[in-house]
Amino acid sequence: MKLLSGEPSQAARWVEAAAACGIVEAQVRLGRMLLAGEGFAKDARGAFVCFQRAAESDDAEALNMLGRCYENGWGTDVDLESAALCYRRAAEQGLAWAQYNLGHMLLDGAGVPRDLNAAFLWYRRATEQGHARAMNLLARCCEEGWGCARDPAAARRWYGKSAEGGYFRGAFNYACVLAEDGRREEAAMWLAQALADAPEPTRSHMQRTLLSMPGTIA
Repeated sequence: MKLLSGEPSQAARWVEAAAACGIVEAQVRLGRMLLAGEGFAKDARGAFVCFQRAAESDDAEALNMLGRCYENGWGTDVDLESAALCYRRAAEQGLAWAQYNLGHMLLDGAGVPRDLNAAFLWYRRATEQGHARAMNLLARCCEEGWGCARDPAAARRWYGKSAEGGYFRGAFNYACVLAEDGRREEAAMWLAQALADAPEPTRSHMQRTLLSMPGTIA
């Protein structure tokens, strides 16, 4: 692994040494650093190997990151079935991020048969741990009737919780439903928050969506 120069490389040396000793938390941390190019040159393959080794101990964080590698093709071939399996193993241990990721796989039928009821349940479990992104998807389920009866009031409530949790998509969706309810001042506040937090190209997409809507609040 190629260390970068500067202060982050000092921490990187300790993390690398701990990972070499088989400390699972260090292996996961090293994998994240290699993915991000933090203290090391970016190395997706090296990150994948770190997560793979850590996952041998059935560590939930390692399994979730290994699942992300398989899903996104980071350091390995895309393998959606393996991604879903990793997410499920971590989700069953109670890791909120894995529950959220597994919910996506089930909602889309990616690597597993599509199962809206199961997707709804995994999103719900993640929301119980305060996962703001899962709150946004649970709201969408309630809005569309995916895995549950359609419930616009519950959708509005969950979009609000997602927005309050700091998720920009939740803030955008909450702004839209508030605008539909005629609560334009509140809607404008949450829209401003969503646009401030959203990365490109999502921010531009949000703006285009708003401009195409009647009675825009943009």
